[in-house]
Amino acid sequence: MILFRCDYGEGAHPEILRRLVETNFEQMDGYGCDPYSESARRKILQACGCPQGEVYLLTGGTQTNATVIAAMLHGYEGAVAVETGHIGVHEAGAVEYTGHKVLTLPQHLGKMDAGELADFLAAFDADPNKDHMVWPGLVYISLPTEYGTLYRRDELSEIRDIAHKYGLLLFIDGARLGYALASPACDYSLSDLKDLCDVFYIGGTKVGALCGEAVVFPHGAPNHFFTTVKQHGALLAKGRLPGVQFDTLFTDNLYGRIAENAIARAHDLVAVLKEKRIPFFLESPTNQQFVILENTYMERLSKEVGFDIWQPYDETHTVVRFATSWATTKEQIERLGALL
Repeated sequence: MILFRCDYGEGAHPEILRRLVETNFEQMDGYGCDPYSESARRKILQACGCPQGEVYLLTGGTQTNATVIAAMLHGYEGAVAVETGHIGVHEAGAVEYTGHKVLTLPQHLGKMDAGELADFLAAFDADPNKDHMVWPGLVYISLPTEYGTLYRRDELSEIRDIAHKYGLLLFIDGARLGYALASPACDYSLSDLKDLCDVFYIGGTKVGALCGEAVVFPHGAPNHFFTTVKQHGALLAKGRLPGVQFDTLFTDNLYGRIAENAIARAHDLVAVLKEKRIPFFLESPTNQQFVILENTYMERLSKEVGFDIWQPYDETHTVVRFATSWATTKEQIERLGALL
């Protein structure tokens, strides 16, 4: 069985495991007060070009999204996302569980349209009954989107400007950020994000780490954010675990280098799928590729290949996702081609 179901099916990059073993018997303070967590935060801020910012190391993507949104919103505010946004469809209502509604807009290949955001916010602002409603307080987007697509720099700038015009913050979910930045189609770098949003996070779980996400506040975190992290169960007592991992990922650009492998293997995957005349549902420039399979064929293939069933296409076909990762090999792509 070869798996292309997700990009976190492997454990961790060998260099991370080596560093975890090497530091295993060092005695350190907990909750991120260890020297490796401090080093990781310093290296991340340097890579992001915002040395005066703040970095917090959290446990996983769902906890990160729920914690950041809860910390940045008032009790009467909600988060604006597209209808396919991760916080609205794949996190079991974690944001709503914190008391903040997800307010949805249409999606366009997974992306938010800045014009539709402007129309939505203008209509809310003009509504005489708005005091009876959930106030939009934050705009949420993921990079890449749920469909592996990318925002251009000008699109991010426009969304940020519209959000700020109406007093909203822009939050970028970067669970797969490494794969966005490694794509040739991406027209910005990690250090550009500080100017394009108010908060973002660098995903480790899906890009080479055992677990963990690094939240970056380029201009400072909300008051008592550390306490909010603990309140939401996103703080590890053994803070050294994400600390050592992110310190390793941001040494000699390991994070960027291993993300490039996922993009290279995705290009190989696209070539194989096209060669076998498998129709694509959409074009993605990152590590998630969506194709249309006839249902009987899909059932046969699923006995030897793991992929993610995404959505029905019609009565006899289904959209499925193949995802490459930092650890995907050429040999695995070749085996898939032989099976197809």
